[in-house]
Amino acid sequence: MSIEARLKQRLAPRLARLYGDRAAECLEKILTVVRRFGPGLSARPGPLWDERDVVLITYGDQVRSPGIHSLSALGLFLEEAGLDKLLSTIHLLPFFPYSSDDGFSVIDYCTVDPSLGDWSDIRRLGESYALMFDLVLNHVSRQSRWFADYLAGREPYTRYFIELQPEADISSVTRPRSGPLLTPVETSRGRRHLWTTFSPDQIDLNFAEPDVLVEIVGVLLFYLEQGARIIRLDAIAYLWKELGTPCIHLPQTHEVVKVLRGLVDELAPGTILLTETNVPHEENFSYFGNGDEAQMVYQFSLAPLLLEALLSGDGRLLVDWLDSLEPTPPGTTVFNFTASHDGIGVRPLEGIMPPNRHERLIEAVEARGGYVSMKRNADGTDSPYELNITYSSALADTRQSADSAFDVPRFLASQALMLSMRGIPGVYFHSLVATPNDTAGVERTGRARSINRRKLDLAELRSAVVKTGAAAACAPARVFEAYRRLLAVRIAQPAFHPEAEQQVVRLGSPSLVGFIRTSLDRQQRILVLGNLGPRAETFDIPSSIDPSCPTDLLSTTKQPLNTPTVTLAPYQVAWVVV
Repeated sequence: MSIEARLKQRLAPRLARLYGDRAAECLEKILTVVRRFGPGLSARPGPLWDERDVVLITYGDQVRSPGIHSLSALGLFLEEAGLDKLLSTIHLLPFFPYSSDDGFSVIDYCTVDPSLGDWSDIRRLGESYALMFDLVLNHVSRQSRWFADYLAGREPYTRYFIELQPEADISSVTRPRSGPLLTPVETSRGRRHLWTTFSPDQIDLNFAEPDVLVEIVGVLLFYLEQGARIIRLDAIAYLWKELGTPCIHLPQTHEVVKVLRGLVDELAPGTILLTETNVPHEENFSYFGNGDEAQMVYQFSLAPLLLEALLSGDGRLLVDWLDSLEPTPPGTTVFNFTASHDGIGVRPLEGIMPPNRHERLIEAVEARGGYVSMKRNADGTDSPYELNITYSSALADTRQSADSAFDVPRFLASQALMLSMRGIPGVYFHSLVATPNDTAGVERTGRARSINRRKLDLAELRSAVVKTGAAAACAPARVFEAYRRLLAVRIAQPAFHPEAEQQVVRLGSPSLVGFIRTSLDRQQRILVLGNLGPRAETFDIPSSIDPSCPTDLLSTTKQPLNTPTVTLAPYQVAWVVV
């Protein structure tokens, strides 16, 4: 059976559920797009992932240097630092021309922002790393061509956006922001009120119009042609709108994900779809579908749970949550991270963290110079949606104690635990050097998320991570050197394969976390031990674990631990081969 015949078989019933009597027309338009791009696409060799997979999350202009494209400056720094040997994939946050939200209000999906470079710079990075691109498919910039054509009344663009009467009942709509849902715009046909989930500059697309899906399919296949290994489906949960419903996770949204999955499976096998849904755990994991949606979803609950455990010194909630996690379906995994370009979502704590601990976490973040972003509830009230702070500042002892003796060990503990958990780790660029809060950035932009989006000068970055003299004692240099070692050790362990078994070990103290990772061939077992508190902890390794000559992979002396009784220093993490 030809690829085109298989696509018809896979897509036709899904498009029928979405578009009824317009499904056949939509399918033919999609196949026309496929004929344009299909010859340039091929399967990716080898398995989907293994223990060497580590994703760097970064802006294309994260590293800047006079006289060279910032994408080139990024590649230059990574190569100089030896990170090209330690990272498998770079997640380039939206690198397109944009009008707001640091790239997530896309003007042109298929153009590289000239201030960053061009497609040749992207391809050059692709020679050393696999690439991850954002498909920002919920909305476009009001400066986009599609929106200009909508304002002018050109077909079919008059159907590309969602018009509502200002008096429409939108009380049941789930809101991730606290601003108005509807934005008035002046068109050639008079004033219209449009659906804008995230901001007045980010105009939601109308996926009930088949031509919108066809356009997005073209963008997806273009990204695959440019070498993308992972496609991140940004804000996918809000894609389909239907008044009278919550307008989140609707069945039609899942059908769209299945359409995209069918396309990548047939045209570029080995491509990974990653859904970005900053919601409670069960809702998030629904995007695995029945093995026919995303191959990877974000582990959104991890970042706030780990942060709260390290701030309180009490890891019981974290351990209970880890113990409750079931293995993901075959051929799927999770994307673990502590920090990203966004804040630390707190909706994923629903049903996990009691209100009093939730409140103390928010207070701790505010005490360290962070902000709390809100969402609008159905009753018109606002409640916390995400915490805006860098992960290193969130783990500082206080706002004033940037050089506290525990700041670096506590931050590195968070990273070592994240790196060792089942799934693929994502490392935000700022975590490599423990960047503190960018309060000046917030003052300059007026946006809380700017606190964690500072851009770095190449010369300053080189100086910050230098290892000689007194500079070697500063936090960025200490964290950077330790992080490189964590990565080097991590990617050499079969037990850290994304799908390798993970079993929680109870160690008898609220400050301790422990779990065993077992390689797929069961030839390696690593006991991960972590002390989340400010005091040394002494405990016995459970008798069910063979303690003969256990080696801590993170020990610089490479000496076996004293067992069966082990002492961990404050915020120490050990990866023990057992």
